[in-house]
Amino acid sequence: METYATVKGQIVIPAALRRKYGIKNGTKIIVTDTGDAIVLKPVTEQYLRSLQGSLKGKGGLKTLMNERQKDKEREK
Repeated sequence: METYATVKGQIVIPAALRRKYGIKNGTKIIVTDTGDAIVLKPVTEQYLRSLQGSLKGKGGLKTLMNERQKDKEREK
């Protein structure tokens, strides 16, 4: 599939992919730079359910705080 960016950097996600991943108006999208690619991950109920319990007993709060600090540094 192929899409184009607008002057504002906006892109259109094809309808088939929006249906497949449950993307609706207002769905939050996580944008990640992997170094050689941009990954878009929709934050849907299904995605949130898949995360449930994944950080239990693994220092989740510390990991979250570290990630937030990295985000702040990248924004500078």
